Amino acid sequence: MGDSHADLAGTPRAAAPSVGPPSATDQLDPRRWRALFVMLMGQFCALLDVSVTNVALPSIGRSTGAGPTELQWVVSGYILAFGLMPVIGGRLGDATGRRRMFVIGVLGFVVASAAAGLAPSPGALIAVRVVQGLFGGVIGPQVSGFIQNTFPRAERGRAFGRLGLTVGVGTALGPVVGGLLIAAGGPEYGWRLVFFINVPIGLVAVLLARAWVPVVRPRAVSNARLDLLGAVLLGTGLLCVLFPVVEINQLHDLRLFLLLVPAAGLLLLFVRREARLTAADAGPLLDLRLFRVPTFVIGVVFAVVFFCSNTGIPLVLSLYYQDGLGFTALHSGLGVTALALGSVLGAPLAGRLVQRVGRPLVVGAVLVFFLATMTIGLVLLLDPVTTPLQVGLRLALPLFVLGIAGGSIVTPNQTLTLAEVDPARGGAAGGVLQTAQRVGSATGQTVLGTVFVAALGAGVAAGGAGRPGPYTGAVTSALAVSLLFSGSALVLSVVELRRARRARAAAGHGDGADGRDPS
Repeated sequence: MGDSHADLAGTPRAAAPSVGPPSATDQLDPRRWRALFVMLMGQFCALLDVSVTNVALPSIGRSTGAGPTELQWVVSGYILAFGLMPVIGGRLGDATGRRRMFVIGVLGFVVASAAAGLAPSPGALIAVRVVQGLFGGVIGPQVSGFIQNTFPRAERGRAFGRLGLTVGVGTALGPVVGGLLIAAGGPEYGWRLVFFINVPIGLVAVLLARAWVPVVRPRAVSNARLDLLGAVLLGTGLLCVLFPVVEINQLHDLRLFLLLVPAAGLLLLFVRREARLTAADAGPLLDLRLFRVPTFVIGVVFAVVFFCSNTGIPLVLSLYYQDGLGFTALHSGLGVTALALGSVLGAPLAGRLVQRVGRPLVVGAVLVFFLATMTIGLVLLLDPVTTPLQVGLRLALPLFVLGIAGGSIVTPNQTLTLAEVDPARGGAAGGVLQTAQRVGSATGQTVLGTVFVAALGAGVAAGGAGRPGPYTGAVTSALAVSLLFSGSALVLSVVELRRARRARAAAGHGDGADGRDPS
């Protein structure tokens, strides 16, 4: 393209010192790890709110009089808005600065959280949840872009390890935190605490960001404008994709998927527009040169497939615990604590190993994830549990292993997917990756939830032995579908490993083709 930025498919060319990570000869910012911790505080709140609200829905219904459809939109409104924003938020971060967009995102999220906690009616709660999701979706790309810009390649694995830890813990701890807050505040005020808890954490994150997060000058001013038409096309197209996926379990109307027809048209128009802007180097919302990087493309596809298998498991286990075994919200949350603890260990450990091991680490972790999922299903099917203590004892080990494997997949995939991306476009690239994760999460929860409900209906009709019987069959059926997704992710990771090794062999000693640090 003849510009001063890096060629996305190759080695950076004399990138301006204001963008990109520091070189070996540059002075590394001594605040970088503290700054990352601050940014992860904001990311944690946004991710926690994806899952924490699920256990609060019964209390919200009793307190506000919300019906089933309104309760569904309390969750769906946030998920849809959260999934629409990463690409747009990433582009804004690339153009105007990571710290600025992070502070804007967190402040908006805090205000919306306080409004949700004070919401007087179901309609008001749904509205502020949408706003909360929009600002939450802005936060994530700033974190991944900050890592790309601030950390040298040798440290990025560790930095992404902490991000992966945040993703895993934020998602897995949602039911636990929700159960504890509802128990503390009671049925009337407990659900409000679920939203109020974001306020002090977010305000602290904003204050510390002003003190610790360095200001990195954005790219050239000529590229700083936002492609508004592209944003409208992308946002509307993604909404047409996500809406039927998120709502099918509530509305049970297959005509929802007719929205995929306009979605295809809108996204095609978006791609054609971005191709034209990319060719002219005229500040595209999504620089399509990103998709010339094989590791980036495969990493994005892998994220969709793996998240389909991953995020639906806590959902169907929660349904099994509460509806099938009669657990309280707190007991249900504690039932997946081992999963969160495994993520705490797996993500940072994988972050330290990924630069040395590369793609084989992902292959091994996906295989372990597959086997752990199978083990959980077999335990439930062959030796059904009926009390919280039995659940804790019999599922603790496989859930713990599942958490370690999940944390060891998300972190390396983020590191390897973004490894060869120009850091000047790290926010947009991270936004694409996070959008892929959101689409995978929504799809997985929908598919596993649908299979659970369908199998439950068949089990009840067949007269399952005892109340837990049909639910046991339902949860194991959903886990079987998760195995199909994780098995597909395993095949994809093996294919990428072989492609990388062939590329490395063709290049002679082309270091880094399989994601390893050549040093």
